[in-house]
Amino acid sequence: MSSTISTGLKKQVAERALFCCEYCKLNEAVSFYSYHIDHIKSIKHRGLSVFQNLAYACPDCNFYKGSDLGTFVEDDEHLTRFFNPRIDEWHDHFEIQDGYIQSKTSIGEATALIFRFNDPDRLIFRKELSALSLYP
Repeated sequence: MSSTISTGLKKQVAERALFCCEYCKLNEAVSFYSYHIDHIKSIKHRGLSVFQNLAYACPDCNFYKGSDLGTFVEDDEHLTRFFNPRIDEWHDHFEIQDGYIQSKTSIGEATALIFRFNDPDRLIFRKELSALSLYP
């Protein structure tokens, strides 16, 4: 299957996500950038360009995730997968406190670490949006 994603499929993915990043929950309407269609399981890992394998992602989350599938959190022997918006419930793995995305599980910790959810610039932006009731 081709890795090209049709305009119609992109629109379906964005609408399913309510135009919010499925990883950090930032709404595209308050972003300075256009959002991306992310392959949850990347093409290099034999992921397909099908609705079930696609997520709506802000540029930061998509860039930091890259083609990775997980990372080492608790030790150097056991890979912990990232949050998968198709099979995981966001609130099972994360909670938001004043713009800060707090991990609740090892999957949440792996995702927050590699996606750099709480880097200073991202956190400041979310705190400002939160104060204006624009986040999450």
